[in-house]
Amino acid sequence: MNKQRKLIIAGNWKMNKTVAEALDLVNGLKRELANIKEVDIVVCPPFTALPAVSQSILDSNIRLGAQNMSEHNVGAYTGEIAAAMLKEFSVRYVVLGHSERRQYQLESDALIAKKALAAHTASLKPIVCVGETLAEREAGSTEAVVARQVKGSLAGLSKDQMEETIVAYEPVWAIGTGKTATTEQAQEVHAFIRKMLTELFDEAIAKRVRIQYGGSVKPANARELMAQPDVDGALVGGASLEVRSFSDIVKNSI
Repeated sequence: MNKQRKLIIAGNWKMNKTVAEALDLVNGLKRELANIKEVDIVVCPPFTALPAVSQSILDSNIRLGAQNMSEHNVGAYTGEIAAAMLKEFSVRYVVLGHSERRQYQLESDALIAKKALAAHTASLKPIVCVGETLAEREAGSTEAVVARQVKGSLAGLSKDQMEETIVAYEPVWAIGTGKTATTEQAQEVHAFIRKMLTELFDEAIAKRVRIQYGGSVKPANARELMAQPDVDGALVGGASLEVRSFSDIVKNSI
């Protein structure tokens, strides 16, 4: 059983929120969550809103994350964002390998592993996403898919780097669909991931790695999901776009 503080990430504002809208949301979260000390809170706005949100949360209990980054540090990579550019705005976390990046940009496990290494080189904490599609779950391939993604996406990390890496299990069939893995399903896969981390690294590291659940997390199911022994927090999607719903998820995680 993992006894760490929960980590709740407003992980996917995705391609939503102008700068003004992002500030309105984060200012509301600051008011609602100002007294929360038991949970680590991270918001991941679009790149365009990072500078303004960074200033807004400067003296708050909210930390800043980015939705993606390049595996390259500098160079002729038009349209990409380097880790050093994120660091300029006090970004501490970065989401890598989200299922939408895997699906639409065809990001491979090998590419995600390179990004994770680049994040650590810049002292950013990568949030590495893994998860199966509905077809893969129905075919009984959940563990095989998750094992492949975990092994491939974390390849090359040292034990020290792994300890500072977050793994997010996000069943693709439960993202934005209203479907949620049952608490039993979530716990089963989280325990499987922790077992894999024990095999790839060691038991001490595996116990310290935070494993998030992402997939239609809402205030109504947050408390039960967060009570599972191997669920260390949530990577929240649609419910992170509203002050009340995200705040309630954080409060229900305590």
